[in-house]
Amino acid sequence: MTLAEKILSKAAGKEVGAGDVTVVAVDVAMIQDGTGPLAVRQLEKAGMVRVANPNKTVLFLDHAAPSPRKELSNDHRALREFAGKTGCRLSEVGEGVCHQLIVEKYAAPGQVIIGADSHTCTAGALGAFATGMGSTDVAVGMALGQTWFRVPETFRVLVRGSFPPGVHPKDLILHLIGLLGADGATYKALEFDGPTIREMQMPGRFTLANMAVEAGAKAGIFPSDGITRSYLEQAGRGGEWLPLEADPDAAYERTVEIDVSDLEPTVSLPHTVDNTRTIGEVAGTPIQQVFLGSCTNGRLEDLAVAAAILRGRKVHPGTRLLVVPASRKVFLEAMDSGHLRTLVEAGGMVLAPGCGPCVGVHEGILGDGESSLNTSNRNFQGRMGNPEGFIYLGSPALAAATAVGGVLTDPRDFLE
Repeated sequence: MTLAEKILSKAAGKEVGAGDVTVVAVDVAMIQDGTGPLAVRQLEKAGMVRVANPNKTVLFLDHAAPSPRKELSNDHRALREFAGKTGCRLSEVGEGVCHQLIVEKYAAPGQVIIGADSHTCTAGALGAFATGMGSTDVAVGMALGQTWFRVPETFRVLVRGSFPPGVHPKDLILHLIGLLGADGATYKALEFDGPTIREMQMPGRFTLANMAVEAGAKAGIFPSDGITRSYLEQAGRGGEWLPLEADPDAAYERTVEIDVSDLEPTVSLPHTVDNTRTIGEVAGTPIQQVFLGSCTNGRLEDLAVAAAILRGRKVHPGTRLLVVPASRKVFLEAMDSGHLRTLVEAGGMVLAPGCGPCVGVHEGILGDGESSLNTSNRNFQGRMGNPEGFIYLGSPALAAATAVGGVLTDPRDFLE
């Protein structure tokens, strides 16, 4: 059995395989302030203002945090009131991005996690079947503690080799999406494995799982191994660890093999994530804004990579650098380590933990014709609040190099 089949079989209480339709128990359910109000209204309309598992149902105020206008403030108020009625968890403004907090506090191997947000798949890095669903489906899952799935077929992504200097997991996932296409893995599970994956630390795994949906995947899943266990132990949740890997004779629809030794820094060009190029093909493109953060690359390790390049340097006078730690925990750790000081001294602006510029609700909306290089996961037209803007995606290293250069810049130029 594949990882997806193992997890869903356990949750269904019976053996299921690719193509089967089954009802499964939900371990963790989440909504956020963009999708959550609709979910809450649907439950109220159906007379189902309740949650089956309050301690594992979480409402996040992160997409417009702090709220920039009264309509969104009223949505926040509605979610706070729903949490009060049902006893479920509320993650307040400033706590951070839902997907980062899910992996910090809630997700564990073998779980089924549903969320009314596409990038719920981030938690698959911990060996969970985690997926985004529509608001109404998640609302029902919250109320009943169950949902249904068609068990997906699995693409196995085997990764080997060592990352060259200046090349990071973000470059790997952008390269993979460029290979598969934006809909090349629609409703498939992407199962990551291979020597490089087995050595990869959790921040890199989170980045890969987070962007699985950008190839259309239902989930991105990793084995649960010693690195998973260490991460959970450091979070004070070591008791939630269990070993989990696919069977040697598991049946895969397709196997994709990548040797990262050959990778170069990679960029997604407007307006689709699969529109990828190596940095050598696009270097010199003017960039007016750099966004370092998001649920893809807003972790401490990402800020550290950027700070190492920006230390002793200044942001280009024609470019703005926005820095958004993915959670309050990351914010505090980045303060203690000095990374935030380095980024601010270089000319960066630190914003509150949350989604910030990524969704274009506030904090960093582009002007007409402006371009932004983001460490986030989507570059659709209008994504950052202006259809006349242009969004490029890259790694934290590429973001820092670009902030200094004012144009798309190869981070390898800054390596000693």
